[in-house]
Amino acid sequence: MTKRVFEAWKGSNKFILGGRLIFGPDARSLPATLLLIIVPVALFCVFVARHLRHEFSSYNAGYAILVVAILFTIYVLILLSFTSARDPGIVPRNLHPPEEELRYETTISADGRQTPSVQIPRTKEVMVNGVSVRVKYCDTCMLYRPPRCSHCSICNNCVERFDHHCPWVGQCIGQRNYRYFFMFVSSSTLLCIYVFSMSAFYIKILMDNQHGTVWRAMKASPWSVALMIYCFIALWFVGGLTAFHLYLISTNMTTYESFKYRSNSRSIVYNRGCANNFLEVFCSKVKPSRNNFRAFIEEEPPRVVTLPNTTRESAEADEDNGTRRQKVEDDLDIGDDLMNLSQRCNAEEATNDQPHHTLDIDHERAGSIRTETRHGSWGRRSGSWDISTSDVRESRSFTTAKEGRG
Repeated sequence: MTKRVFEAWKGSNKFILGGRLIFGPDARSLPATLLLIIVPVALFCVFVARHLRHEFSSYNAGYAILVVAILFTIYVLILLSFTSARDPGIVPRNLHPPEEELRYETTISADGRQTPSVQIPRTKEVMVNGVSVRVKYCDTCMLYRPPRCSHCSICNNCVERFDHHCPWVGQCIGQRNYRYFFMFVSSSTLLCIYVFSMSAFYIKILMDNQHGTVWRAMKASPWSVALMIYCFIALWFVGGLTAFHLYLISTNMTTYESFKYRSNSRSIVYNRGCANNFLEVFCSKVKPSRNNFRAFIEEEPPRVVTLPNTTRESAEADEDNGTRRQKVEDDLDIGDDLMNLSQRCNAEEATNDQPHHTLDIDHERAGSIRTETRHGSWGRRSGSWDISTSDVRESRSFTTAKEGRG
């Protein structure tokens, strides 16, 4: 059965609803983030906003405080879902290295044998806004990363305009969700300020109604105090993060670039001015995803990388020379064996004073003895041969040993 893309996905992402939503591998931290948002707002609505409904001149004006808190929380949760459940800008992997970038090289071993090899340059130069920028080759994705792209070691994907991997949202922050990430962080900051302000306002109302001190008011509403402490602590994190990303947007930098290229001229390549930088982030159209996770996988026929002709011809020539050299060495060895055999037979017959056979070797034909070459493992050959009786001429001598001595 043909699989869909998300079912055979090589990254570390998690998919739900049949590939419609994509999360990072650490998406299990997302429920904790939801609790950190929903629980304080729920406590605020029950113990603070509910008591402020009738504290204004217009009797029902206090309901606005409760409604604003609920609607603003829903808005924050929607931004969180847009940030964590969508493709951040993953660059699709290649099934093969780019052929146009392959380099064919030949290495010569100690015995003179040439070995062809295929290599890919690790970097190459591209022009961005008139400035030469070096991009790297990704061995995992088998592609040259576009400018401002980086490979996330957690998600195991190359992400365009990679900013960072956020464990709180369980997703990489890249080109397609950076806008929503910043809006989520900044909205969370505003929500903390709102809850803190309304809780402090309720403490002030209790002081005025009871004509007491701040301590009595705090004892009357301990949940207001707890919410103020919680929002104050959270404000340092989300507020600081909002301020930091405001700086990054104004200079058109990413978190990754700000730490890696802080003292490098590469950090100003993409700076188009403060106003244009903000327009690029918030007013530009979000690019469509380059991945169709629900599409069926199409099988691609295997490809054969063809080496240059010169390399192939030299390899064939080396193999032919090796075969010819091996054949000559085998023929010489056979000729030497036949010479030794002839001398040994003559010596034995002369000693026994019996008619003997003299083996006359035709040395001109010794080199033409048929050999059958049998190919074994790579770089080795084993030979077997058959000796024909027509290649050895046999003459009989009936001269006795005594006559030979005379």
